[in-house]
Amino acid sequence: MSTTKNVPAFSHEITQWHSINWEQCYGQVKRLQVRIAKATRNKNWRQVKQLQRMLVHSFSAKAIAVRRVTENRGKKTPGVDKVIWSSPLLKWEAIKTLKRKGYKPKPLRRIYIPKANGKKRPLGIPTMRDRAMQALYLLALEPVSETLADRNSYGFRPHRSCADAIEQCFVNLSRKASAQWVLEGDIKGCFDFISHDWLIDNIPMDKTILKKWLKTGFIESGSFNLTEAGTPQGGIISPVLANMALDGLENVLESHFGKKNTKASYKTKVNYVRYADDFIITGISKELLEKEVLPIVKAFMAERGLELSKEKTLITHINEGFDFLGQNVRKYNGKMLIKPSNKNVKTFLKGIQDYLNSHKTVPASAIIAKLNPMIRGWCNYHRWICASEMFKYLDYRIWKMLWRWCRRIHANRRKRWIKNKYFKTVGDRNWVFSAPRGNKEDGYYRLLSASKVKIDKHVKIRSLANCYLPEDEQYFERLKMQRLKKSIAGNMKLWKIVESQDYKCTVCKQEFTSEDEWDVHHIIRRVDGGNDNISNLMMLHVNCHRQIHSGSSSI
Repeated sequence: MSTTKNVPAFSHEITQWHSINWEQCYGQVKRLQVRIAKATRNKNWRQVKQLQRMLVHSFSAKAIAVRRVTENRGKKTPGVDKVIWSSPLLKWEAIKTLKRKGYKPKPLRRIYIPKANGKKRPLGIPTMRDRAMQALYLLALEPVSETLADRNSYGFRPHRSCADAIEQCFVNLSRKASAQWVLEGDIKGCFDFISHDWLIDNIPMDKTILKKWLKTGFIESGSFNLTEAGTPQGGIISPVLANMALDGLENVLESHFGKKNTKASYKTKVNYVRYADDFIITGISKELLEKEVLPIVKAFMAERGLELSKEKTLITHINEGFDFLGQNVRKYNGKMLIKPSNKNVKTFLKGIQDYLNSHKTVPASAIIAKLNPMIRGWCNYHRWICASEMFKYLDYRIWKMLWRWCRRIHANRRKRWIKNKYFKTVGDRNWVFSAPRGNKEDGYYRLLSASKVKIDKHVKIRSLANCYLPEDEQYFERLKMQRLKKSIAGNMKLWKIVESQDYKCTVCKQEFTSEDEWDVHHIIRRVDGGNDNISNLMMLHVNCHRQIHSGSSSI
């Protein structure tokens, strides 16, 4: 087949960033990714290599790669060259720089972020160009990784989340006849110690480019350091490389203890769930996990240059419970209950207390603006489990912190004066921390109530579903719609807008997901007499909204 069909005919007509036809770009890349996934399923590695090369040389993939790195959270974080692509002109010029020939990545900028245990986690920040190159090759690698992935691996994979991993734990452990013992596994410095030789020999992508990324080194305190092992945390492609290194353990366990729902598996009840580098393996007895399963896992990890953390790798009975992904999984008198872990709750409350202690004189509106996203994010993470009692406890503890904060800054005032100034009654809620909205009459900012967050049932993704194969396309369309609906369930106006648009952005024609950032656009501007009625509103991706206002796109 001629490769000219995969070169966008519109590329020579494009003169600027905002004139790119995103619908056509995403369509072309998606078609190539589907072909890569099919070739991977058929073990046709020669065709996989040809299709990957075709994809990374296409204009569409390069444009999407630049768009991704200039619209994510790290878009304002520069690498060692201090360069960011903040304007449409810079983004347009960046597309032309994504070439394999003569490409040489620059060293990573090393920074450290605190971990929950008090230690610091090293991050390597690539330059914008290197990030875009990684995003480009990730478009070609991800269909392969998804097709080869372990069924019950849920970390850093499209459409999969911590909630899916926790739900799989419930499936494996909740019944009376389920396994009673759990091996909690944690890999020591997973990203830092993965063998470069193993990655180069086993990752199906351009070996020359991969080797350059792995050996690029990093700069810390002005000095250059070589990287002899590991894949840097901070790179876009690093999570997929780590996932592919860890994939295969589920098949190894099944080869020893039998596939699920077979006679062999009923005898051992060995089941596996992994999220990134944290995993659990269930078993019928402590001896089975300790003497048979653990040596197999250690041998699998050693082949990849990894080892298990002695401190965090434990074997626990389900009646004692264990913490996994910030949640506690435990049976109480034979009944499985999953709750937020005590450690996770303490860490969250400490974060709020530290903020209040370091901001003793800011206005109440700033406190609300800071705490509301924290409360909303924490509750949304835990809303799928038995968390209603913990949400009430959270409200109580936050109220106590805020009351002390108010008393401290108004030490000479009476308690009733403080109560009347900061705490209002809203509906059936008393003592709601509030702050006036500027000069507007009877307008207040309100602190969110954790106990008002609705506990819901999470529907786990199908283990074998692959978003790059045509037979699963309708399933993922329904899944994205259901999760989008839940993510904006509290805003019926927004839901009606996106429903009227068939759940798609009207500019790029791509379906919205619960992870997307979006803006609400007024069809007739308010300065021109437009109103806030649903008929005059549209939901658009942030970049698409900019295109509308730049005049380069129309609805």
